Amino acid sequence: MLIFDALKQAWREGYSFAALRADLVAGMTVGVVAIPLGMALAIAIGVPPQHGLYTVIVAGLLAALFGGSRFNISGPTAAFVVILLPITQQYGLSGLMLATLMSGLILLLMGVLRLGQLVAYVPYPVTTGFTAGIGLVIAFLQLKDLLGLQVSGNPIHFPEKVMAFGCALPSVNWADAGVGVATIAVFIGWSRLKQRIPAHVVALVAGTVAALALNQSDRLHVALLGERFQYQIGDLIGQGIPQVLPSLMLPWQETPITTELVVALLPAAFTIALLGCIESLLCAVVADGMTGTKHNPNGELVGQGLANLVVPFFGGIPATAAIARTATNIRAGAFSPVSAIVHALFVLAAMLLLAPVLAYIPMSALAGLLIMVAWNMSEAPHFVHTMKVAPRRDVAVLLVCFSLTVVFDMVIAVAVGLLLSGILFIQRMASLTSVTVVAQTHPHLDFGEDVVVYDINGPLFFAASEKALSVIGRLPQPPRALVLDFTDVTTMDITAIRALDMALARAGDYPVYLLGVAAHVERKLAAAGVLAATQVQLYSSPQSLREHLSTKRHNVAPQESTPSVVSMYTAG
Repeated sequence: MLIFDALKQAWREGYSFAALRADLVAGMTVGVVAIPLGMALAIAIGVPPQHGLYTVIVAGLLAALFGGSRFNISGPTAAFVVILLPITQQYGLSGLMLATLMSGLILLLMGVLRLGQLVAYVPYPVTTGFTAGIGLVIAFLQLKDLLGLQVSGNPIHFPEKVMAFGCALPSVNWADAGVGVATIAVFIGWSRLKQRIPAHVVALVAGTVAALALNQSDRLHVALLGERFQYQIGDLIGQGIPQVLPSLMLPWQETPITTELVVALLPAAFTIALLGCIESLLCAVVADGMTGTKHNPNGELVGQGLANLVVPFFGGIPATAAIARTATNIRAGAFSPVSAIVHALFVLAAMLLLAPVLAYIPMSALAGLLIMVAWNMSEAPHFVHTMKVAPRRDVAVLLVCFSLTVVFDMVIAVAVGLLLSGILFIQRMASLTSVTVVAQTHPHLDFGEDVVVYDINGPLFFAASEKALSVIGRLPQPPRALVLDFTDVTTMDITAIRALDMALARAGDYPVYLLGVAAHVERKLAAAGVLAATQVQLYSSPQSLREHLSTKRHNVAPQESTPSVVSMYTAG
């Protein structure tokens, strides 16, 4: 059963009052961190901040309840910013919520089809490259609010944003910049103290206090969240965040669903699902390493899929597990998914009780907070270290993914990165395959001076077989027999089988002995009809073949060749 897996695992270990108390403390701790991050990430993708909190509340609760990881904390994450911002700019909030719903369905299907292990097939340079690229883009996008820039227009592509931000530099608001830089400084300084109170909270409180103090001046003004965002409930128009429960709504109530819209959003939905899959499963792996537990990858995908399927009906945006919040949850002493449920309920209570207070948070402080999240997410020191120690081909893949993520988007970066990694993998595997003529002095494969032995090493597949097997049969003088040592051949594809068939044709009527053929390779050769050739025989060991050759002398003439095919399981 793919739902409630994490809850059942915690219950089997024995859920006590002490575990409940630990979950309550951890849930409230990570909830304090989730409030500013939820709002900041919603703002970063171009929607009002309450939609980020709705996501924390609904998706965070559902992913914990149904998921397969005991410690994952789900909600909006920085990795989604570069994907979701263009969707919001082009299709609005309704289009974004529809894409969220579609991605949830894809994630759910991935879990049901048990595709949770697929994330292991994404090469490390690809994930490192696009993660670092996402971090750079997020940090750059925060410069607008961090510096209080007045940017004209609404550029979508990164090069256009760079030019627009550069043109807007003369409009820097030094009060906003001062608060933003102070928030970053407090975050870095507090993080080094290793205190239990999260640096996000201390930095945001410090930035808010500084902004309120500066706003007492007639000459300086720091932009606040309540000034930037408004909400309307009936005839009531308020500032900042509405002090109400997330209400049921239809994602398509503003933009009717059409076939054209679904087709247009489908690539984005697949991208959201792919990134959500990678992020949540990597987060679960990190959590397992910190706690010594074992998550259920397919159950986690089902939980994330259900969360993203439901959250748009409550005004939410895409969600996945967040590594930073999950690590905070673990360090705070969490025992089970109950801590994630508590974190969602804590954010709900804070939203209902503290919404008017949240309106006084400065936009530049939220931007500074996201810059630090982007820095930690990008793992810049590790990125540089990888470039120094990794093989040059892997470095090339990493830089290509990084550059394409920054200049274009993650979809192109991942697609090209996987393609390049696949090509490089094929080249590496092909270089491992060789066919060499064994010297007569080799004691293991010495069958006499008039027997030519080819030692075949490595997998025989389309990239290696043609070149490797082309040497077979090209002999300066006729031998008594040919021996092909298949002991080190792990696999063959149809291209290799065809190349072997052609090599046997070049060998003419000489007796050919295939030595040490693996069972699965023998079945392929038999199915392709290669073993039906009259001159081909199979032997399981050099000793059995040596005994056969010593008791029977073969001539090159076709009428004297042995017509039978002997299986490796019966020969000798």
